Amino acid sequence: MNGIILPVLAGILGVGIGFFIAKMIEKSAANKLIQETQKQANTILKEAKVEADAIKKDKILQAKEKFIELKAEHEKVILSREKKIGEVEKRTRDKESQISSQLDKNKKLNHALEQKENDFNKKLDFLEKKETELKKKHKQQVDLLEQISGLSANEAKTQLVASLKDEAKTDAMAYVQEMVEEAKLTAEQEARKVVLGTIQRVGIEQAIENCVSVFNLESDDVKGRIIGREGRNIRALEAATGVEIIVDDTPEAIILSCFDPVRREIARLSMHKLVTDGRIHPARIEEVVNKTEKQIQQEIIEVGKRTIIDLGIHGLHPELIKIVGRMKYRSSYGQNLLQHSREVANLCGIMAAEMGINAKAAKRAGLLHDIGKVPDTESELPHALLGMQWAEKFGEKPDICNAIGAHHDEIEMKSLIAPIVQVCDAISGARPGARRQVLDSYIQRLKDLENIAFEFNGVQKAYAIQAGRELRVMVESGKVNDTKAAELSFNISQKIQNDMTYPGQVKVTVIRETRAVNVAK
Repeated sequence: MNGIILPVLAGILGVGIGFFIAKMIEKSAANKLIQETQKQANTILKEAKVEADAIKKDKILQAKEKFIELKAEHEKVILSREKKIGEVEKRTRDKESQISSQLDKNKKLNHALEQKENDFNKKLDFLEKKETELKKKHKQQVDLLEQISGLSANEAKTQLVASLKDEAKTDAMAYVQEMVEEAKLTAEQEARKVVLGTIQRVGIEQAIENCVSVFNLESDDVKGRIIGREGRNIRALEAATGVEIIVDDTPEAIILSCFDPVRREIARLSMHKLVTDGRIHPARIEEVVNKTEKQIQQEIIEVGKRTIIDLGIHGLHPELIKIVGRMKYRSSYGQNLLQHSREVANLCGIMAAEMGINAKAAKRAGLLHDIGKVPDTESELPHALLGMQWAEKFGEKPDICNAIGAHHDEIEMKSLIAPIVQVCDAISGARPGARRQVLDSYIQRLKDLENIAFEFNGVQKAYAIQAGRELRVMVESGKVNDTKAAELSFNISQKIQNDMTYPGQVKVTVIRETRAVNVAK
């Protein structure tokens, strides 16, 4: 047992001694390594210290340079401010000197004004004294004149004012006449060109309509069938159409009489269908008349559409299209209303184009200007105002509505289209052959023209000539001189314009004749 333990102990001791020796060797190597590391660290610290000193010196130099720069800039700012303060002080001193000089001037001016005020007061007192003396002398002169003339001051003033008024009125009339003549020289020629060119470019035949239509028959045998047993057919036809049917001895013709052209046309077409079909009895008559009325209403719409297409008018309300179509069956003074409106529309378009105004708007207003003449029911409004209301109701523009309402001067004209429509309406209606009037009203108008002339002093004779388009007035030479003749012509024309209604224009010519008569014995 001891023999085993001892070798083991010896082995362990050997291992421990070897381990100790190894540790000692490692410790000495570590000491050497530490020493070398310390040396390197000292070297690095020395180098870092040297480098830090160099950086420190560099930064100190930079800081000194920056300080010097900032100091220089600060000195510049201070110098600039001192300069500005000096300038302000200089301006202040200048202003103070100016104010002091101005105060001196004001003192001098105040002194001068006081002197002038004193002089003015003295002159004012002197003038008041002179005015008082002048009033006294004026009163003395007026009293003396009143004694000499035998008139008071008020009477003399009244006579003077009256004479001056007459003289001024005469001079004014002469001046007005001169200006009118001068305007005619410059404007009449161009106006004639426009109007004549417009008329020459429009040619429409006018049909003279009346209240009677003639229905032609193939033979007189048909008359009995139209009358019917005990007249029942003709009574049914008159009741259905509202037209008076006159069957007389006129060969192969029946007369249809009614003021409404639409009803006459319905009666004519219905009779044509009945005679062609051969079946004529009250029930058939009512059926045919109803169909014909629908046909006429459709034809009215077609006529309206064709009219606006021919004139190049777009966007018209359907109700206005119907009204335009109904114009075909209306007449005014014997002139077909649709033909008249088409003519006015063409005239308006041409005249507006010549004058540089919107031709489409003028043509539209010309077509619609008389729509108030075809109302469905009776109205107390003039046709121009009624037409304007319809145009406003159906969405027409304000200038179109104003032209419709103003073409007979019921309202004020507010656009250039309105006078064009008025002029073209007069051109279409007043030209020879366009319209006809009842003989009695025509003669009465001529008499009224002559009677207006006789209302003025100095008129000896008056004659309405050229179908009432000219009034020739003969005056007494002793009562009316040349200047008053021009004044009389103007006054008569204004009286006619204000008191009468007439188509076209009326020319007033005043003739003054001076005669010297002696007898040789």
